[in-house]
Amino acid sequence: MPSAAGPEWVIREDANVAVILALALRQLVGVRWPDELPPLRGLPSNDIERDEEEQSRLERQWREYWAMTVEPQAHPASGPLDLVDGFETYVALPVDGFDDLRAAIAPHTSAVDFARAAHERHAGDALGRSGVSYRAYAGAIAQHEREVGRRAHAFELNVQVLPLTQRGVWWIGSLTIAVTDGLRSDVVAFDAAIHPIIAELA
Repeated sequence: MPSAAGPEWVIREDANVAVILALALRQLVGVRWPDELPPLRGLPSNDIERDEEEQSRLERQWREYWAMTVEPQAHPASGPLDLVDGFETYVALPVDGFDDLRAAIAPHTSAVDFARAAHERHAGDALGRSGVSYRAYAGAIAQHEREVGRRAHAFELNVQVLPLTQRGVWWIGSLTIAVTDGLRSDVVAFDAAIHPIIAELA
């Protein structure tokens, strides 16, 4: 959102179906990376026996798919993309070099329903509180401006609100953070958690 007379800041908040789906598939196929990001609630975490080389290939392919999903403009595909059957338009993988991931996720098309339901819960929570999202960030930015004695620098931030098992905030891209849905709905705790992020950017 632009400030009245100064640099612009833009914060987009979402619970993107494709991002939730990517994390669901990470959990269901037994990808461990990124280690610091907790699993999603309500889904099993499968630890599948694979040899080291196969696991390494799968994790590399998932990391590239994850980067393309979270920040597609910063991480364009390495080649032509192909939609994966059963995942509607939410999963598109490069035609070449993604056979391990394509085969691993194939049995897990029901994860689409999980991801869509999680998205709709957040959309439902956000309805009827128009302006609350804007105020949450504007307040943190105003506080930062008072502390540093200047206007905030122009910046962009994407916030993915996710049903993770632990409360917290994690960087998941160069301009994107993940925040737990429970933390996001706790006004005081969220304000404290978002402040260091704002300070880093603004």
